[in-house]
Amino acid sequence: MDTTTGSLAGPTTPGAPRAGRREWTAFAVLMLPLLLVSMDVSILYFAIPFISEDLTPSSTQQLWILDMYGFVLAGLLITMGALGDRIGRRRLVLAGAVVFGLASVAAAYADSPQLLIAVRALLGVGGSALMPSTLALIRNLFHDERQRAQAVTAWTGVMTVGISFGPVVSGALLERFWWGSVFLINLPAMLLLLVLAPLLLPEVKHPAAGRFDLPSAVLSLAGLLPFIQGVKQLARDGAELMPAVSVLCGLALLYVFVRRQSRLAHPLVDLELLRRRTYGGAVLANLFAIAATVGMAVFLTQYLQSVLGQSPLHAALWSLVPAVGAFVGAPSGAALARRHDRGTVMAAGFAVSACGFLALTQVRPDSALWFTLVACAVYTCGLVAAMSLANELALGAAPPERAGSAAAVLESGQELGGALGMAVLGSVGAAVYRHGMADTGAPASARETLGAAVALSRGDTGLASSAYAAFTRGLDFAALGAAGLMVGAGVLALLLLRERRAAGRVG
Repeated sequence: MDTTTGSLAGPTTPGAPRAGRREWTAFAVLMLPLLLVSMDVSILYFAIPFISEDLTPSSTQQLWILDMYGFVLAGLLITMGALGDRIGRRRLVLAGAVVFGLASVAAAYADSPQLLIAVRALLGVGGSALMPSTLALIRNLFHDERQRAQAVTAWTGVMTVGISFGPVVSGALLERFWWGSVFLINLPAMLLLLVLAPLLLPEVKHPAAGRFDLPSAVLSLAGLLPFIQGVKQLARDGAELMPAVSVLCGLALLYVFVRRQSRLAHPLVDLELLRRRTYGGAVLANLFAIAATVGMAVFLTQYLQSVLGQSPLHAALWSLVPAVGAFVGAPSGAALARRHDRGTVMAAGFAVSACGFLALTQVRPDSALWFTLVACAVYTCGLVAAMSLANELALGAAPPERAGSAAAVLESGQELGGALGMAVLGSVGAAVYRHGMADTGAPASARETLGAAVALSRGDTGLASSAYAAFTRGLDFAALGAAGLMVGAGVLALLLLRERRAAGRVG
């Protein structure tokens, strides 16, 4: 196989070569790590009670077990995207598969909360090496615009289904095995990737990318982590000094990072690309979309399992039903975009998604399950339709030789959005829950979390009813916040992403 550096790179032209069986097979191989990395965002949703029982983490440690993976993933994506442009994207995929596999084994057998948190961070390192190349190589494999649009649509669908499929895999494994099995499921796929990637994937890098700037990599991580953690604490605990200082320190370091990029001959982040309406607007729209999706996923899994009393497996299977919306939304959005302006189609998709979230504000403890699932399918349909087009616009706007960095910034926005969505929407729902339980006379632990209230309500139907009502009220407010995010994303699409066809598509 030809592994000549950049052999598959090149701008899209009217006579661009069409991809054949080899390219589509290579694309299928790339979807394997994407599916697993996406699954790891949500695979602990049902496993965390079992982990808590076995390792007895504090409430703060439990949050870090859930969040550390996403935080490190978001913090390192920019670094890894730029590194892939320099050392080769296939080489980065292989390195990421090794780290991800070894970290999965260590996580499965972790015997303390501290070790599990550390290994979740290592999983984030492996995931950050895998994800940018999966999207960047699409830019190199598919030169024909329509084929690339199909590949990006499939990429978006796999990522969305992966997030939805994580709880299903987790629930099925927890029915028969211990919680460590949710990590060991990664091993066969990583081994298969290590075998197939050298045979099918091209080695593509940017020969003129310049020296890798280590201080910039350190600054990006050092700025993102305290910023995200500070926002999370402020949303959960209200205005306090230390979280505010953490946010300010993070912003200061990110400002230094951006200033450094503007002065480097070969930056990690192409600021000129970010200033383009097509690319910058797509990054922002995707951040809003993922924030809404991930923020609501936590509530929906708890609603199915704790309020409706579903077993982990049954709850996971029901939670997969809304993913049907992804299979409808992605191709529908692509088809509409061939006839209409893509910015307008994206705005319409976000509007449909907002309607789904608004329907969720009507969920009550005794609501019909079908109503909740249909509302989730509606918001998934509109959201995936819009995100597929946003990903295509952003990837097409980037020159092929900078595809790794461009994909990394796009995915960094998505991961950052997921972390912020879980923190902010989750904190909104938790605050509403605590307010609803404040005057019930319930024990302090029951006023803090639904899980504690359910555990203490054996035989006390009054406490259970109060907790269910308070939780669904919190879900309603979180859904209202998610709808607001979708409105904001739709406005961004209309202001920044319209009339791209009239001006000539970039990519």
